[in-house]
Formats: sequence, C-alpha cells, structure tokens
Amino acid sequence: MSFAERLPAFVWRASKYLPPRLAYAIGLGDLVGRRILLLTTTGRVSGRPRVTPLLYDEIEGALYVGSARGERADWVRNLRADPNVVVQIGSRTFKGHAELITDPVRIADFLELRRERHPLLAGTVMWAEGLREDTPREKVEAVAATRALVVIEPGEELQVLRDRS
Repeated sequence: MSFAERLPAFVWRASKYLPPRLAYAIGLGDLVGRRILLLTTTGRVSGRPRVTPLLYDEIEGALYVGSARGERADWVRNLRADPNVVVQIGSRTFKGHAELITDPVRIADFLELRRERHPLLAGTVMWAEGLREDTPREKVEAVAATRALVVIEPGEELQVLRDRS
C-alpha cells in the first residue's frame, strides 16, 4: 500500500484545496499526481528552471497538456524556446521532450477526449467557454484555435522517490 493510499479521508478531502506545488512539497505527490503534473521548463529569458503545475492526460504513453491561454502562456513560450523538460508525476521524475500542437482539429479532438474522460471537470470548463455537448464541431474547433496543446514524450527516469513506509 502506497503512502497516499494510507492517508486518512480528511487529508484526501483537504488536498483539493492545497495548491499543487505545496501538495507535492509536503509529500502528497502520489495523490495530486493522479491529475496534476509539475512541468519544469527553462526560462526563455532567464535560463532558470520554471515549475508549473498542470492538468494532464496520458494517451498511449505520452502526456497531453492543454493551455487555455494558448501560445501566450509563459510555460508554452518557454517550451517554444527549449522543448526539453523535466516532469514530475507523483513520486516519479523524468526528462521529456515537448511538442507544441496548434492545429485546431487536433486540439478539438483532445478537448472532446478530455470531456469523455473527465466529464465534470472538462464539461465545466467547456461550458464556461459556451461549449455544450451538442455544440457543432466547427464551434469547438473555433475555440480550439485559441488554445495550444503540448504533447510530452517521456524520456530518461531521473528519480523515483521511495514510499514512506
């Protein structure tokens, strides 16, 4: 049984209100890592590591991360300058290579997949954008044109933190 599985129920409930970076820092990475990864990019101006918590989906071994701010998001702009990243999911940390996707068709496909996998979360976000389940595909693609999608191919494992048994 992992550390996260042994946590009392109140810790699980309280974790919803913790900022993801803090949750990772206090050892709740296995819990938070089910939905949120920590992406470390290299600052395009400073050259310093920049850590961003992001929702992700794993599809056929690759990690998919959407950007609601499209290519204007700082982490996306950093990836454009240097696609080599470090990813932490739960207790695993590994290198990765990021590919920026701006094709509205592929982004719309991802949005629809995310809505299938996480109906409450994705449905709420898409509802805020004016997208309902019966929204025509053209409108979904129009919204997708303002977004960006990043696909991260995992590489070399850097460390696996030991279970706190």
